[in-house]
Amino acid sequence: MNKFYLLFFITAFCFIAGKSAGQQPIEYGSNKGKYVSIFNKKIYYEEYGQGTPLILLEGGMKSIKDFSLCIPELTKHFRVIAPDDPGQGRSEMLDTMTYDLLAEYVSKLIDILKLDSAYVIGWSDGGIAALILSTKRPDKIKKALVSGANYTKKAYVSSDSTKDTLHLLAPDYQLSPEDQKWADGYFIANRANWRKILNDRIVMWYQDSLFRKELFSEMKIPIMIVSGDRDMIKLEHSIEMYRLIKKGQLCILPNTTHDVFSERPDLIDKIAINFFSN
Repeated sequence: MNKFYLLFFITAFCFIAGKSAGQQPIEYGSNKGKYVSIFNKKIYYEEYGQGTPLILLEGGMKSIKDFSLCIPELTKHFRVIAPDDPGQGRSEMLDTMTYDLLAEYVSKLIDILKLDSAYVIGWSDGGIAALILSTKRPDKIKKALVSGANYTKKAYVSSDSTKDTLHLLAPDYQLSPEDQKWADGYFIANRANWRKILNDRIVMWYQDSLFRKELFSEMKIPIMIVSGDRDMIKLEHSIEMYRLIKKGQLCILPNTTHDVFSERPDLIDKIAINFFSN
């Protein structure tokens, strides 16, 4: 299994729940959440804290629990709302998957929860959805912080890794015992459909254009582009997106890969809290 592929999968085994003094660790992603029906699909979400809503949008092949190290501090400042993407965690899967659909599901969730306004943190696929959402719902989204996002497949650092990842689309591909354990934990509501969910995501990742470049001119709210200096998204691409956004801000984290929220949770929390509060 190549390093690119590992960025999405193996780190899932390394996360631990955030702790509060005198309390047992919270199992984020499995902690008394609620369901809403969006386009006749059951979408799972969890809420923590009070204040201005802050929506956390997970990455591809991830779940709510991948924000486990960041949620405890964020809940001291915001009403954190963390949904599982369709097909991931405890949410039902879709017949197909696009970034526009991911953004549309979040837009519907905002209306169902009757949020007057909200901030958004999006990671990887969730970051791309957040960028699209900022143009769909400027009436609701006040600011967005996106990490590890891109708008074209040319943004990936390694084309060789891209080819290696595409082999997972082969009809005869089987998960290793270790990866099957991962799939059982991340596709809680869709264990039998891991192949379709994985295939739909990979096809989505490698479209020539993930959304049209002209969309950047429609982004009117403050948006912070975050990237690890060792991210699988080219640094030049993150800088390009920052420059295309009218109210863009840029933050490059040193000695950090794509997995910002596990490697630098304290730092990204401080950056996010400062960005949203000022």
